[in-house]
Amino acid sequence: MTITTTSQTQTTDFDVLIIGAGISGIGAAYHLRTRRPGTSFAVLEGRDSIGGTWSLFRYPGIRSDSDMPTFGYNFKPWTHRKAIADGHVIMDYLHQTVTENGLAEHIRFGHRVRSAEFSSSDGKWTVTAEHSGTGEEALFTARFLFLGTGYYDYESGFTPEFAGVEDFAGQVVHPQHWPDDLDYTGKRVVVIGSGATAVTLVPSMADRTSHITMLQRSPSYVFSIPAEDPFANTLNRLLGHDRAHRIIRRKNIMLSRGIFKACKRAPNLMRTLLIANVRRQLPKHYDVDTHFTPRYNPWEQRLCMVPNGDLFKAISAGKASVVTDRIARFTPTGILLESGQELAADIIVTATGLTMLPLGRIALAVDGRQVHLPDTTAYKAMMLSGVPNFVFAVGYTNISWTLKVDLVCEHFCRLLDYMDAHGHGTVEPVLDDPAMDRVPIIDMQAGYVQRGIAQFPRAGTTGPWSVEMAYEKDVERLREGPVADGALTFTSAKPAVPASRPKATR
Repeated sequence: MTITTTSQTQTTDFDVLIIGAGISGIGAAYHLRTRRPGTSFAVLEGRDSIGGTWSLFRYPGIRSDSDMPTFGYNFKPWTHRKAIADGHVIMDYLHQTVTENGLAEHIRFGHRVRSAEFSSSDGKWTVTAEHSGTGEEALFTARFLFLGTGYYDYESGFTPEFAGVEDFAGQVVHPQHWPDDLDYTGKRVVVIGSGATAVTLVPSMADRTSHITMLQRSPSYVFSIPAEDPFANTLNRLLGHDRAHRIIRRKNIMLSRGIFKACKRAPNLMRTLLIANVRRQLPKHYDVDTHFTPRYNPWEQRLCMVPNGDLFKAISAGKASVVTDRIARFTPTGILLESGQELAADIIVTATGLTMLPLGRIALAVDGRQVHLPDTTAYKAMMLSGVPNFVFAVGYTNISWTLKVDLVCEHFCRLLDYMDAHGHGTVEPVLDDPAMDRVPIIDMQAGYVQRGIAQFPRAGTTGPWSVEMAYEKDVERLREGPVADGALTFTSAKPAVPASRPKATR
């Protein structure tokens, strides 16, 4: 690969452009820097901070909903005592990762990528970014494009249309846009929703509100887990973080995968056990059947994790309550329900979900042809049919996100090694079975998935085209399996052209 020798502030041509400085983009940067030290790369980040989700969301109690020894990177052991960590602790971990590995010099903040076009004749991408400070365009070129943009819209969350919302005299807040100055001390708060955000907000706010109510249309599975893992903390003390990390990580992966498989193979049994776990933590005559018994089977949607049963403790103490009903309309003083009950509120929080967005709203084109994402098929859940020199990272929905990101980054580096060793300039997945059934790339019944999945690439049902949320299968395919197969078309690298003086970023 060509190595650019000009300074970072002048360089606009790279071997790899990484889009997004969240947990996926930082992981990709680490793998390139350590596995391929001769590869030039830059990370374009639209905002002014690393961290992605973890720097964007500022609502009370924001925390991981996966255990941190597996949500953290494989290459950097998680050393904090809490296995379920608060957002600011995760941000500290990401800042440490960037600093310890010299990644900051590769990150360019305030560059929001709008479009990217691949030229087969040049064997390169031309990427157009808008600079947040000036609004001016900046052009970059790269041999490969790596997208670490996640799968939801950073600019807007999802809020249903509520009748009468303009009549409400209080404040309506979406967790994705939490005001820094919101004072809810002594206030009556209603949180609309029953997902991970709602079950985080309610216990986190309960001590300061006069009362907080979680208003849900239907219940979710809520699973209590320890905030600290005694086994992990003991092992870290005895063996040291590096040696303990491998054991803890393997144990947590096996446990998470075991629970998921049990839910799929014996849904009725797991449903009984999960609801019994909730019943055990609430007052004797609490209406668990109404408020904590979902209509769907476990893991058709994500399980909502609550550390140390904090939600159940807030309910048991009388600081919080759950109401299961439908909203008729907002009123000047709260929410009128279809049952006729009215919930008084000073603040209403719409924890009603995310808006899914494929590939960060970046318009892709190949040789002047716009790429219509639903027409493409994911290859090894990391590349797209008909799109050369392109890799994306989307993590798991049923286990820690970062486990998949690590595997994708490893395989990407192996792919680059293979191409260099064989003199290849481009690689393109080509769908070799047009009659193969194509299915949604994410198979979950959650509302946010069902609303947005039609915009995304599809998955196949056989071979490397399948997308399975199964870590052990991806280890076999991405870490241990061969790079080349019949679905990939490689072309030779073009002769090197003497480097010209790089253009300054416009």
